[in-house]
Order: sequence, then structure tokens, then C-alpha cells
Amino acid sequence: MELNEQVIWLFVLAIPIACIAWTVTHEEVFKEPREYCIRKSKDCHTIVQRKFFYLFTCEYCFSHYVTIFMLILTRYTLLLHDWRGYIIAGFALVWIANIYMSLYAFLRIDIKKEKILTQKEEETV
Repeated sequence: MELNEQVIWLFVLAIPIACIAWTVTHEEVFKEPREYCIRKSKDCHTIVQRKFFYLFTCEYCFSHYVTIFMLILTRYTLLLHDWRGYIIAGFALVWIANIYMSLYAFLRIDIKKEKILTQKEEETV
């Protein structure tokens, strides 16, 4: 695979990684399992158990595991075509996916702010 094709794959493959990580760690559809994981991440007796459950509450942490799954699924490598390419691709994908999630969070906050301001203006009119 040519370098320009690898870069395209990098930016495109990061989209589903960000989508899955964000959905599991933030959206309403996974609210109950996430709340259970939050409780368990605080109440479990061993550090391994606490860290395991914390994984499902943090989009950054969870994106690493989604990335590993995607690398296995797609066999995507970056720059090198051996195990080193998988490691480089993994960290690059996590980085790009987290940029996407940060942008999404920023946009969401801005949209929510605009919605609240619009509601306040409608109430005063």
C-alpha cells in the first residue's frame, strides 16, 4: 500500500473508532452499563478489576481497545509492513480518533449552548 493510501486509511479508519468509543462511553444507549461500570470502577477491591471497569467509562482508554480490534479486523499497518507497522498504526489511529472525539465534544457543547440561548430568547418573547 502506498503512503498516500495509508494516510487516507488512517483518517477514515479513525472515524468508526471514534464513533464506537464515543457511543459506548457517552451516549444514552449505553447509560445503564456505563453507570454499572462507573460504580464497579470505584467499588471493586482489586486494582485490576477497578481498571477493567474504568476502561468502559473513558473514551481515550476505550479507543485503544477499539483500535486493537480494528487493526485485527483490517490488518492495517502504517509505514512498515510488519509488527512495527501495527504499533505505529495503533498509536496514530488512537491519536486521530481522539482528535475527532474532541472536535465532536466541542461542537456538541457549542450546539447545546446555542439551543439554551435560543430557548431563553423564546421565553422572553
